[in-house]
Order: sequence, then structure tokens, then C-alpha cells
Amino acid sequence: MPSDTVTTLADKTARATPLALARRVRALSDQAIAWLFITPTIVLLLAINIFPLLWTIYLSFTSYRANQPGRPIRWIGTRNYERLLGSEDIWGYMQVTASFVVWTMVIQVLIGLGLALLINRNFKGAGFWTTVILIPMMLSPAVVGTFWTYLYHPQIGIFSYIVNVFAAVGPLDMIGSVDLAMWSIIIVDTWMWTPYIMLLCLAGLRSIPPYLYEAAEIDRAGPLQQFWHITLPRVMPFLMLAVLFRGIENFKMFDMVVELTSGGPGSTTELASINLKREAFEKWRTGYSSAFAVILFVTVFGLANIYVKALNRVKQT
Repeated sequence: MPSDTVTTLADKTARATPLALARRVRALSDQAIAWLFITPTIVLLLAINIFPLLWTIYLSFTSYRANQPGRPIRWIGTRNYERLLGSEDIWGYMQVTASFVVWTMVIQVLIGLGLALLINRNFKGAGFWTTVILIPMMLSPAVVGTFWTYLYHPQIGIFSYIVNVFAAVGPLDMIGSVDLAMWSIIIVDTWMWTPYIMLLCLAGLRSIPPYLYEAAEIDRAGPLQQFWHITLPRVMPFLMLAVLFRGIENFKMFDMVVELTSGGPGSTTELASINLKREAFEKWRTGYSSAFAVILFVTVFGLANIYVKALNRVKQT
């Protein structure tokens, strides 16, 4: 075959290939194209999330120790779960965690909603103060924990100085006090994450149509009635969503508390996540800690599902 003919056929093939590919792409259904793009993400998620979860569940039924990799993995059934559920210490850590989550959510919801109502008035400088309020949640929790450790210092901390100005109680050791240590981490978490609650509440307030308030004023409804019958019902889905996200995050809170109190004094502020870290990476009881992790996962997952159902009912009303 002459070289010119070969070149012509090659050019035709090169021109035909993109057209053929285009026809094949057009022939694909929307569902096939969607799966084409989604499949790599699904594979990545399975590799990063699902496999470690399944491996953790498997290890929870064994006596495996990560610091003894050459030791055979021995199957012990549900013994780890029985020890965990029968341990008073574990229930104590769960109680501390629940107390921390409940108090932080109550305080942050009240302050966050109040700040959102204030910022929503659009007074002069509202944008500037909104930015200032949002700064704490942009910081790293570990950095915030270290920063507040100095603020809480009984001798040089400004927090102790401010309390003494108003109460004159002498050096106040918030972190080292059994009665005050829990409140020290609640205050820090509130300072850091109340802006998040405020931001979502503000989004809810901005979504309320103005004509609802105009109609309420025509009906001579007072500010309190407008709040209970218009503002709160409209903001409630946003508020519940914020509580869901923050509740999950606080249930597994770790870095900020470690920097502040390391779970002390004693076990006053030892959250479940901190004790899980001790069991897994200090005592190297990998099988036992895996069972603890599974229990925490099931607890959070179950509570979150119940909460989401309640949230859906609120949205439908």
C-alpha cells in the first residue's frame, strides 16, 4: 500500500476517533455517567472508612494488642463488651461526656440565638462585630486549649484576675479544682463554638419573609408573641441542625480537653474519647479499646438517627 494511502487512512482514523468517542459518551445514559463519576469516590470511601470500621469490629472480639504485632490474634467472643458494659468506670466516663455535651449545648444555644437576634437588627457596624465574633471558631482546638491554659493560670491568668476584681476570692485555679474543672472546658468550648450556632441561627432569621412580621403587627401581636409564633418556629430547624452537628463533635471532643486538663483532676474531665485513647495507645489494649470505640459509634449513630427523625418532623410542621 502506498505511503500516501496509509497516511490518509491514519488521518481519517485520528479524526474518527474523537467522533466515535463522542457518540459513545452521548449514548451513555445519565445514570451511567453519574456512576462513572461516583465510583472512584465510593471506592475511596470504602477504603478509608468502611474497611477500618469492619477491622475495628473484628478486633473488638479479640484480645489483640497493637504493641505485640507478632502475637497471634485470639478470638474471645463478646468478653470485651461484657467487661465494658459491666465497668463502673466506663459508665462514669460516659456520664462525664453526657454532662459536657448537654451543658455546652444548652449554653451555646441560648447565647448563639441571642447573638443572632442582635446581629439580625442590622445596626451600624454589625458586619464588623459579626466577623469578630466568628474569629474563635476559625482557630485550632489545640491552640485554643493551650491559649486558655494561660488565661486560667491562678497566678498570672487574666481570668483569675477578673474574678478577683468582682469576688476577691484569691487565686482561682479553674483547671485544678474538682468542682470547677468541668466548667473550665465548658466555658472554652462555648467561647469557641457559640459563633457556629449564631451563624446558623442568623441564616434562619434571614430566611423569614418580612411580610409575616408586617401581618403580625397589623394583628397587634407584641414582640414576644412574634418571637414565639414566627421567629422561633422558623429558626428551629436551623437551630436543631446546629445542635446535631455540635453534639456529635462534642461527644468525640478530645484535643482541646487534653490541652486544658488532660482529663484531670483525677477523672473529673476524662471524657470517653480521652479514656479510649488511654486504653488504645497507653495501655495498648487494642481489642478492648476497639469494643469501646464500637459502643461509642453505635451510641452516637443511634442518638443521631433519633434526633434526625425529630428534626424531620419539625421541618414538616
